[in-house]
Amino acid sequence: MKLSTIAAATVTMGLALGLTACGGDSKDDAGSGAMANTPPASASATATGAAAQTFGAGCAAVPTTGAGSFEGMAADPVATAASNNPALSTLVTAVKKAGLVDTLNTSDDITVFAPTNDAFAKIPKADLDAVLADKKKLTDILTYHVVAGRKAPADLAMGQFKTLQGGNVETKGSGADYTVNDAKVVCGNVPTGNATVHIIDTVLMPKS
Repeated sequence: MKLSTIAAATVTMGLALGLTACGGDSKDDAGSGAMANTPPASASATATGAAAQTFGAGCAAVPTTGAGSFEGMAADPVATAASNNPALSTLVTAVKKAGLVDTLNTSDDITVFAPTNDAFAKIPKADLDAVLADKKKLTDILTYHVVAGRKAPADLAMGQFKTLQGGNVETKGSGADYTVNDAKVVCGNVPTGNATVHIIDTVLMPKS
């Protein structure tokens, strides 16, 4: 499924993507057949030694073995990979509530700026609860974290990218220090089966 096709479908009334079954039931678990996509050859090739390609102090918290390790995440599509990372559990909950699991797992070559649990914790609980209960607003926020193409550090040096939500994010930086809007990349260039993930310390908010 191409990102442009998904973007058009996402902004339609009621999110007519046929993803209502993804809600919060057991079909969203990593064992779901819809998520067990075979990663492209390029992803398999980067699985070995993937940790050497990542950057940022936050990468030290990633397990060295198992499904939540860099090698393990490289073998899974992005939503499934995120579900194996304890630091992204709030994001995974939000993705399930928005019904975007299949959208993310079946998109070809995307970049996801993934907020940590601590990033979501910066939002007052009442405000976060309200967002989680508003599927339209939640979807707008989450799709604002997704852009087309796998963005490497060189792409982030000084870039502006259109998101799946329709707005733009701006990136800048060098070496191991990059920002996305006002968020800092704490663990970047993490490969998954269909996406590159840059883990960030702040939830990005699209302009109203």
